[in-house]
Amino acid sequence: MVDSTTIALAAINKLTTLVIETGWQSGGGFFGLIGESVSTGIKQTIFTASQKYIENYRKRHCLLKVLGMRNPVDLGTVYTTIRFLDDAEISQFVSIESQEAAFRRKQQHSQTKSESERQGMKVASNEQFLMVLGGPGAGKSTFLRRVGLEALKDRDSKFQHPCIPVLIELKRLTSGEIDLVKIIAEEFQTCGFPDARKFTCKALDQGRLLVLLDGLDEVPVNNLNQAVVKIQDFVDRYDQNRYIVSCRTAAYHGGFCRFTDVAMADFNDVQIQRFIQNWFQTEEDRRAKTSEKCWNALQKQDSQGSKELAHTPLLLTFLCLVYDRSQSFPNNRSALYRKALRILLEEWAAEKRLENQQKIYEGLSIELEDILLSEIAYQGFESDRLFFSQRDVVEKIKTFLASNLNAPKHLDGEAVLDAIAVQQGILVKRAEDTYSFSHLTLQEYLTAQYIDDHQQIELLVQQYLTDERWREVFLLVAGLMRGRTDNLLLSMNQRAQAYLNTHKLQALLQWAEEVTEGSEGNFNTAAKRAVAIYLALSLDRALDRALAPTLGLAHALDLALTRALALVRNRALVLARAHTLVLALALAYELRKIKIFKSVNFTDLITKLEALRVQVLDDNLPYEIRRAFDDQTLQLWLEALHLNSEVAKLTEDEVYALNAYFYANELIVRCKDAAVRVSPEVWAEIEGRMVTGRGRDEG
Repeated sequence: MVDSTTIALAAINKLTTLVIETGWQSGGGFFGLIGESVSTGIKQTIFTASQKYIENYRKRHCLLKVLGMRNPVDLGTVYTTIRFLDDAEISQFVSIESQEAAFRRKQQHSQTKSESERQGMKVASNEQFLMVLGGPGAGKSTFLRRVGLEALKDRDSKFQHPCIPVLIELKRLTSGEIDLVKIIAEEFQTCGFPDARKFTCKALDQGRLLVLLDGLDEVPVNNLNQAVVKIQDFVDRYDQNRYIVSCRTAAYHGGFCRFTDVAMADFNDVQIQRFIQNWFQTEEDRRAKTSEKCWNALQKQDSQGSKELAHTPLLLTFLCLVYDRSQSFPNNRSALYRKALRILLEEWAAEKRLENQQKIYEGLSIELEDILLSEIAYQGFESDRLFFSQRDVVEKIKTFLASNLNAPKHLDGEAVLDAIAVQQGILVKRAEDTYSFSHLTLQEYLTAQYIDDHQQIELLVQQYLTDERWREVFLLVAGLMRGRTDNLLLSMNQRAQAYLNTHKLQALLQWAEEVTEGSEGNFNTAAKRAVAIYLALSLDRALDRALAPTLGLAHALDLALTRALALVRNRALVLARAHTLVLALALAYELRKIKIFKSVNFTDLITKLEALRVQVLDDNLPYEIRRAFDDQTLQLWLEALHLNSEVAKLTEDEVYALNAYFYANELIVRCKDAAVRVSPEVWAEIEGRMVTGRGRDEG
């Protein structure tokens, strides 16, 4: 096994050789030497300078410290191979509607590697002139730094060209005089390379450099045009070298005709998992399997919003920090998303903000911008729009500024949109004149914030209680509210009761209450009633499609019922096969054990089912006879449950109403769990009415 010291020495030797080959040719060199070979002293000087150059590169460019991290993280330990979207995928959208449709599909499916994505390091090796585009926090700078690190490697390098990497942060181009040769020479001179200016010119002439120009969008506006011209002239003059430039997508306006434009793809599941594994790699984390637990926590249904954020490297770093501190993700997702939003609004944007954008933000405070974004989010979400034309967004910004007495009137709507898109990446430019929120989760959170700010709880409940598109908004509203969450839950409960709009539905819930009330099983009483409803409905094979929300409520109320629910889910009584009785017996045994029914004699039922099973051991019985036994099995269950078969035979409208009722109640439980504070008395009142058919006034 090769140790790290040997690897480092090989890298230094590689750089030393490259420098000597560049600065020395047969017949003479420029290091102040005469003769046909480089002296030992000069070799040692170059070796020492090469060592310092590699050390400086690692210290300056390979330590990540963002989001207030206490200690920096080595780039090499957490880096995950990035991917670029293919040209076909970049250019496939021709309208706002087609872009929005693709964005919705992206939200619905796990982001796995597709054939249209290309490995970043391979592209960097193949393309001599590369323009890397991406949103804020997408990992552009990290990618450039990693390519440089690969170029310095001697062994197992994924960059296939013998080049000396030089990374220049373009935000340094603040003066009127832009001399890229001088800037590069200073990088070598600082490390002690002899005749640094002359060496730089020689290296450029011979095409020995990999020039990494990071952050074209960070060049001050008053210098941008001049910088672009200088970079283009520089590339044209020294076109034997390799170049990679990075720029935020919203700030890129073309002009680099020799460059291949590539767009960074979001992290897919494989990359997210690998990043988490790299992050939690201490011996203690390995023993505790922290990375595995973190990844599994992101897979939970309740963590899908957090999982969506994880597709952006910056916010995945934030999620790893959160998990590292508490070994879990908070139940209150509103607090988590609020922090993620603030990272984009303040912390990350402040690190990258330029002088010209600073003038905009001096007038438009973070609080005002937050309110502005929440209005845009709500208006879009209410009309089921995720994508907006530039004109629409600019008009909304202008209206907001004009209608707010305390908002600055001097700001230009287009400039505000440009600053938000370029610097923060909350609103992102998807194509020419088309914008959306970078994450659906952020739009949902800002929508919830708008509802809470404007006290639109009643409107939310009345219009969207059973609309699954608004489910996450409900949960986020519950997490945002402080002293009024009880009112939200009571309003949801009252609205849910309205779905019990027929005598048959009320009779079914009344039966469930009577047959379970006072039973011995140590489970949540409302969960018991839900299981009873599920069992009753499963007796009607026509209702197979309509039972999931019923189980969802029982599951939310009492996880201890999981095993019983699994058995009920088999729907033993609706299977028209010989082993129906076997499953029916297994279900009866389990229900007798967990004791959620009070007045059902399961011992007697089991005896009768066993007797019936003996009669159907022959697999060759005609269908009519087997069907008769199925009917007998059904009748035995109905008698044991004291259930009138007509009560469980629901119309399609009743099935729809009952599904809506159980969905709403399950959402009430989830909102209670997401809330910061809920009154015990209010919750006891709500839970006592669940699956009873009793209205608020009857509680």
